[in-house]
Amino acid sequence: MSGGDIAGLIAAGVFAILVAVAAIPLWKLGRVFDSTSEAIKQASDGLTPILDESASTLHEANQQLARVDTITKDVAEVTGNVNALVALTAATIGGPLIKLAGFTAGVRAVLVAGRTADKAGAAVGRGAARRSRRTRRSSSK
Repeated sequence: MSGGDIAGLIAAGVFAILVAVAAIPLWKLGRVFDSTSEAIKQASDGLTPILDESASTLHEANQQLARVDTITKDVAEVTGNVNALVALTAATIGGPLIKLAGFTAGVRAVLVAGRTADKAGAAVGRGAARRSRRTRRSSSK
């Protein structure tokens, strides 16, 4: 064996050691990838029922929202009808009620004016009666 053969054998041995040293981290990296794949598979298996349940919940929520939308439309329609009814009632009853209020205010004003006139007339009458009595007293003396 010549020196070149020995150098070739040494180089081959060093290369084999290098391959063995590099193989250990690669083998561990392979196990990490296997663990990662298993974790992803378990997560996927766990997420599938959650997504299915979420989809059914969302579907039921959409159905309830459709019902609420219908109820809201009906309430808006009823509110409009009540508003129209109130306006009609105010127009129907409001005019005669205002006239009645004006009439009663006029009657009250007449009655108050009559009472005031009666009181004033009574006061005038009392004064005249006093003068008449004074006149009679002074003429009888």
